[in-house]
Amino acid sequence: MSVKVVPYSEEWPTRFSSVAQDLHRALEAVPIVSIEHVGSTAVPGLAAKPVLDIDIIVNREHMADALIALTIAGYSHRGDLGVTDREAVAAPDEQPARNVYVCVEGTLHLRNHLAVRDVLRRRSDLRERYGAVKLGLSEDSDMDIATYIAEKSEVLQQVLSVSSLSTEEKQLIFELNTRS
Repeated sequence: MSVKVVPYSEEWPTRFSSVAQDLHRALEAVPIVSIEHVGSTAVPGLAAKPVLDIDIIVNREHMADALIALTIAGYSHRGDLGVTDREAVAAPDEQPARNVYVCVEGTLHLRNHLAVRDVLRRRSDLRERYGAVKLGLSEDSDMDIATYIAEKSEVLQQVLSVSSLSTEEKQLIFELNTRS
């Protein structure tokens, strides 16, 4: 199994906006904090797997209501996939390809997503370094997603080194990304 990484597409922000509008409609009865485009497709100029990553941010007390509303809209609840306070939902279609998560506001995994996105948007040197690592890894036709995530952890730590996350939080993220 290989991991496909492609050059940045100007279509990604438009695709995100369309999905975000649909999500806002599905969640109109649920108080949400925000819907965020995260991951590499959210960073102009960055090579990425052609799959949008979307975090729906809610206060803890609204998590269940958000999951119910998304299920009614056709999403399938997939569980936390090993990440506390983040629930994955499978989209009802593949247009566009996307990973959607309902996240409790303020949690480490969410702050990690936002920090990586924001640093890479600001720092072209780190964006170029990260993109080169991702493209290099994708050239290995035997690359699996777990190895891909682990192998890019070092450069992600460089990205996080200029974020506001604490040393302990950065270590926790590294351990999560490199676990087998």
